[in-house]
Amino acid sequence: MSLVRLNIKGISYSQTQNGAYALILSEVDGERKLPIVIGAFEAQSIAIALEKEIKPPRPLTHDLFKNFADRFDIIIKQVIIHKLVDGVFYSSIICERDKIEEIIDARTSDAIALALRFQAPIFTYKNILDQAGIYLKVNPKKDDEADPEGLMIDDLVSEDIQMVQEEANYKDLSSEELSKMLNQAVVNEDYELAARIRDEISKRG
Repeated sequence: MSLVRLNIKGISYSQTQNGAYALILSEVDGERKLPIVIGAFEAQSIAIALEKEIKPPRPLTHDLFKNFADRFDIIIKQVIIHKLVDGVFYSSIICERDKIEEIIDARTSDAIALALRFQAPIFTYKNILDQAGIYLKVNPKKDDEADPEGLMIDDLVSEDIQMVQEEANYKDLSSEELSKMLNQAVVNEDYELAARIRDEISKRG
């Protein structure tokens, strides 16, 4: 089975599952997206790894794993999403120490959070992408025919609309007020909010 490399497209709040987030992976040489439901903690950890300018006041679990692995010369070479059963994705972490390779089973959310910290590539098998991959639709259907995939994507992007509204509110605040909000968001460990505030500060130069 051939492997397909994936990039992280983004994270959205999932309104269909309370307290859950949707991690959107995108195939590198194609247009399909692979949505994976993850927990709030894992979503925060992935968001922190993506926003390298945000440093948590204390190491999160995945940061601790990275520090531990660095101390003992363990590297993560790649992550493979290798199985999909009843809507649950299963992943393997390919590690190496002293030129000896090991395969470790992991939850997909944990595997991706670690892959980001080790700058390791993420792959899945073509048959999994054929089974679960979707195309994000720009224009919704005009007829009354229900489209489960389209409805799911509508739920995923609704959080993005909320973000746009929040960004509009940030424009009315001074840079000093935004800096205070950023610091408070980091203290509260609300890293997604911190990332959005940081982006607004960056736009102002």
